[in-house]
Amino acid sequence: MTKPLLILIAGPYRSGTNGDPDLIARNLARLEEVSGPIFRLGHVPMIGEWVALPILRTLEPADADADADAGDVMYETAHRLLQHCDAVLRLPGESSGADKDVEIAQQRGLPVYRSLEEIPRR
Repeated sequence: MTKPLLILIAGPYRSGTNGDPDLIARNLARLEEVSGPIFRLGHVPMIGEWVALPILRTLEPADADADADAGDVMYETAHRLLQHCDAVLRLPGESSGADKDVEIAQQRGLPVYRSLEEIPRR
């Protein structure tokens, strides 16, 4: 392997939270926990929310259905990011967004890892 992989970390973010900000923050922390180990393996970790959340803060809601708009931005950001990623790490937990990331990665022929131990060292 000559270059580091850009690895999208996919797992629950809003799933199972009922919109509770503390539970959402806990889910994001779980996603971020594996970023350091991925970096130590010689790769670049990426989490879609790192990109999507600043975008959401700068967009004016077009209507009162801000939650739907937020979901659209989250999914679309991950979809666009996957055009640049080399692999996906799918963390445990129910998440339709993460499942969609895996589906897109598989369609593109990208490796989908289910644990840090599966990720090759650079």
